Amino acid sequence: MTPVKEHKPFVPETADMPEFTLRAMLIGLVMCVILGAANAYLGLRAGQTIAATYPAAVIGMAILRLFKGSLLEENIARTAGSIGESVAAGAIFTIPAFVLSGAWHTFTGPAAYWKSTALMVTGSVIGVLFVSLVRRFLVEDPDLPFPESVAAAHIHKAGQMGAQTASVLFYNIAYGGAVYLAGAFGVFATDMNVPVVLASGVSGRLKLGASHTIATGGATIASGPSVSPALIGVGYVIGPKLASLNFSGSVLAWGVLVPMMIFLIGPLFAPQMAGPHGWNWEDMATRVWRDIVRPIAIGGMMAGAANTLFRMRKNIGAGLSRAFRELVSGAGDESGVSRVNQYMSSRLVLTGIGVMFVVMLVIYTYFSGSLTAGIVAGVVMLIVGFCFATVSGYLVGVIGSSNNPISGLTLSTLIIAALLMVALGVSGSSGVIAVLGVAAVVCVSSAVAGELLQDFKVGYILGGTPKKIQIAELIAVVVASAVMYFPLLLLHQGNINTGGIGFGDPKIPAPQAGLMASLAQGIVGGDMAWPLIGAGIFLGITLILIGVSSPMLVAIGMYLPLGTTFAIFVGGMLRWTTDAIAKRRGFNEAQRARVENAGVLAASGLIAGEALMGLVTSGFNVVKGALPQLFGNPSYLVGIAVMLLLGFVLVRTSIANAGRPEDPAPPVAMM
Repeated sequence: MTPVKEHKPFVPETADMPEFTLRAMLIGLVMCVILGAANAYLGLRAGQTIAATYPAAVIGMAILRLFKGSLLEENIARTAGSIGESVAAGAIFTIPAFVLSGAWHTFTGPAAYWKSTALMVTGSVIGVLFVSLVRRFLVEDPDLPFPESVAAAHIHKAGQMGAQTASVLFYNIAYGGAVYLAGAFGVFATDMNVPVVLASGVSGRLKLGASHTIATGGATIASGPSVSPALIGVGYVIGPKLASLNFSGSVLAWGVLVPMMIFLIGPLFAPQMAGPHGWNWEDMATRVWRDIVRPIAIGGMMAGAANTLFRMRKNIGAGLSRAFRELVSGAGDESGVSRVNQYMSSRLVLTGIGVMFVVMLVIYTYFSGSLTAGIVAGVVMLIVGFCFATVSGYLVGVIGSSNNPISGLTLSTLIIAALLMVALGVSGSSGVIAVLGVAAVVCVSSAVAGELLQDFKVGYILGGTPKKIQIAELIAVVVASAVMYFPLLLLHQGNINTGGIGFGDPKIPAPQAGLMASLAQGIVGGDMAWPLIGAGIFLGITLILIGVSSPMLVAIGMYLPLGTTFAIFVGGMLRWTTDAIAKRRGFNEAQRARVENAGVLAASGLIAGEALMGLVTSGFNVVKGALPQLFGNPSYLVGIAVMLLLGFVLVRTSIANAGRPEDPAPPVAMM
C-alpha cells in the first residue's frame, strides 16, 4: 500500500492570527443574506442554484484586504457567506410545495412566516449538528477529492502566493465570467435546445406471445454538453474516473432507457404529441426521462445511499461511539489540543440534537394534528435526516455541493415518510403537511450539512479552527433562515400582482417543489408509480453486485440533465489530456505537481467566474427582468467553438506552468 502523506495545513497549527472576528462575521452575514436571496430567485426560476462558495471567497477576500485581514478571517467570512445558498436551496425545493399542494391556503401573514422559518431553522441547525458528528472521518478521507473545497482553498491561497499565482486564478475568473455572460446575452446557445433525433420514425411490430402484437415507435435523442465554465471546471478537478462514472448514468438513461421506453410506449404518447410534421420526439423523450427514468434514478439513489452508509458503517459507528462516550463521561477538555483539532464537544452537539428533536415533535404534531404521527415523523426525520446528512457530505466530497442531488435525497425521504403516514392512517391535508414537513427539514438539513462539510474541508486545507467554523455556521444559518421567507414572499406575491398565480407560474415554476407536492399528494392519496422506484432499487443493487465503485454517482448521472453530466465529463477528459501530455513530455514529479496545481487553480477560476456572474445576472433579473438577447437565434455551434477554446486555454495554462525540471516542487498541499 502507498503510504498516506501527512497532512500539513497551509497555515501552520502553531500560527497565531486573527480568525473569528466581528468584521469577518459581519461581512459573511451580509453575503449570506444577499447570496441566499439571489439563489432563491434562481432556484425558483430555473430549478437550480449556483454555489456561493466562490463568490463569497472572492468578495470576502477583496473586502478584508482593504482592512489588512488575515487568511483565516477570509475563511470565516466565506464560511458564513456561502451557507445562505444552502438554506435557500432547502427552502425553495420544499416550502412552495405547501402552497402548491393546497396544504397552506395562503403564503402571506405572520403564520406563514413562522411556519416557514421554524422548518428552516430546525433543518439548518440540526444539519450543522449532524455533520459535526461525522466530519472527521469524511474530511480526512484521502479518497474523497472534494473538488469545490480544493478550488475554494486555492482561491484563498492564490492571494497569499504572489502575483504570478494570483494571475492564473483571476485571469480564469475573468474568462469564465465572460463566457457565462456571452451565453446569458445570447451570443451563443449554451445548450442544444433542439436535440438531434436519431432514428426518428423507426417503427415496427413487437410480438407478445403466440398471437398478439403491438405497434411500436422509437427514437433516441443526442444532446451536447452545456457550455458551462463551472461544470467543466468541476470535471477537471474531480478527474476523468469520477467524471466518467457520473456520465455513465446519463448514457444509461438517454442511450438505453429513454429509447427503449419510447420504442415500447411511444405510440401511447403519439395522440398527445403529434404535430403537423409528426411526433414531437423532443417532448416525448423529455417526458419519458422525467416521468419514468428519474423515478428509477431515485430508487437507484436510495440503494446507493444505503450502500454508502453500509460502507461507512465503521467510521459512523466510531464517530457516534466517541460522541456518546464524551456525553457520558463529560470529556471534551481541549486544553493542550492544537488549534486545528479543536471542535465543538460531542456532548454539546448531542444535547443540541436532543433539543431540536423536541422542537420537531412539537412542529410535526401541530402540522399533522396527531401526537402519534408527530412522534413518528420526528423519529423518521432524526434517523433519515442523519443518514442523508452523512450521504450529502459524502457526495459533496465526490462531486461538490453545486452538483449535490439534494432534491433526489429529499424525494427519497418524502417517500419513506409518506409510506409511514399512510400506514398510520394519516391522510388528506394533514398527511400531506406532515410528509412535506419531514421533507422540508431533511432537505434543508442535507443541503446545510453538505455545505458545512465543504467548509470544513477548506478549513482543513487552510488550517482553520473547526470549532470557530461550526460557530460561524450556526450563527449564519439562523440569520439566513430568519430572512429567507421574505425573498420567497416577494417573488410569490410579486408574480400574483402582475397577473400570475405565484409559485408554479411559468415565471417562477419552482419545479422541485412542484414535484414534491405531487409526490406527497400521490403517495398519501394512493397514486404512485411504485414499480419504477422498485426497479431503480434493483438497478442500484445490480450495480453494487457487479462492483461499480459508486452506484450513487451513476444514479445521480441518470437524475441530472444530460448537458450537465456531459459538461462535467468534458472537464474530466481535459484533465486526462493534461496528464497525458505531461507524461509524454517526460515531466518529473515536481513538474507534474506544478501542472496539477496550475490546472486546479485555473479550473477554480472558471468555476468562480461563472458563479459570480450567475449571481449578478440573477440579481439583474429580479430588478430589471430578463437580460436582453443580442441574437434572436443563437448558435450552439458557436458555443461548442467557445468550449473548445476554453478547453485549450485550460490545458495550455496547466502545461505552461510546468517550469524547469530542476525547480523545486510546489509546497502547497492539494488536499
